[in-house]
Amino acid sequence: MSVNESKTVVVGLSGGVDSAVAALLLKAQGWKVIGLFMKNWEDDDSDEYCSSRQDLIDVMSIADKIGIDVEVVNFAREYKERVFAQFLTEYQAGRTPNPDVLCNSEIKFRAFLEHAVKMGAHKIATGHYAGVREFDGMFQLLKAEDGSKDQSYFLHRLNQQQLAMTLFPLADIYKRDVRKMALQADLHVAVKKDSTGICFIGERPFKEFLMRYLPPKPGEIRCLDDDRVIGEHDGLTFHTIGQRKGLHIGGTKNYARDGEHDAWFVAGKAMASNVLYVVQGHDHPALFAEELRADQLSWISGQMPHTHWVYGAKTRYRQADAPCEIEHVDAAACHIKFAEPQWAVTPGQSVVVYESRVCLGGGVIA
Repeated sequence: MSVNESKTVVVGLSGGVDSAVAALLLKAQGWKVIGLFMKNWEDDDSDEYCSSRQDLIDVMSIADKIGIDVEVVNFAREYKERVFAQFLTEYQAGRTPNPDVLCNSEIKFRAFLEHAVKMGAHKIATGHYAGVREFDGMFQLLKAEDGSKDQSYFLHRLNQQQLAMTLFPLADIYKRDVRKMALQADLHVAVKKDSTGICFIGERPFKEFLMRYLPPKPGEIRCLDDDRVIGEHDGLTFHTIGQRKGLHIGGTKNYARDGEHDAWFVAGKAMASNVLYVVQGHDHPALFAEELRADQLSWISGQMPHTHWVYGAKTRYRQADAPCEIEHVDAAACHIKFAEPQWAVTPGQSVVVYESRVCLGGGVIA
């Protein structure tokens, strides 16, 4: 009898290849595996953009092939209250939130975890690319071995209790090998395309979706360098720092720059006057920031990091860690200074702090 045989792990199955292989690996390790499919979104749940019906069909096929039971649970109410409500509040305030971060801490590792414990789970598992280890009596969140797929950025709000209950079977496995394992196990999702887009929105046009909940509020687009009006926006809500597409001012020249046809980028939003400020050129100084303030802090160890210590941090998911120091930190906020200016630091997004491979936590850029 294997060491795990009497222990139950509940695996979050999404219908994708990653969670399928996570379940496959745990079954091979001798765990009693139960799959759980979460339905988190019900509004306008049509096949055109929302793939949940097909995902459930895929989950049932995966479970049948691996030989495990599956339970379906509806967290749509919890999602709306804990994630979507805050998502809209942040957008209304002119910030650009990251709902996947909140979805992980509130749904996948809270509502899901609570439900799994009621099912008799000793552990939960997901197909995230990240790692967890116990070190000096504390649980640490680690970057995945496959750096191009690492998802620790989205998991930085997890706490000790959540990590103590969590397994990440793909921690040391590269994506290409995950697909190979699925092929060898004859899982049809081996070639299924990875889902993109925000968890509940899927592939649908984002601005169109947002307009259903937040009405347009047109205002001026002004050039930050000389304050002249060069266009009209349909609502500050629909724009984010560093945005290039969808401004509809492509032909306007910036005469201060010898009439070059450089692309325009969003550099700032004045909420009180409803003005969107833009600059020309990807490398315009207004798009860079050497420091930031973050609030809504969450530290994985439960303890604040050191000040004046060299860490790495990222202000967006697809970004290399940038050397930085935490100049000040307290329970409410922290002040981070980077060694090099960072491009398009965006209020509402997460700044996540690392010490080598260990994710320490982070906060929301204020």
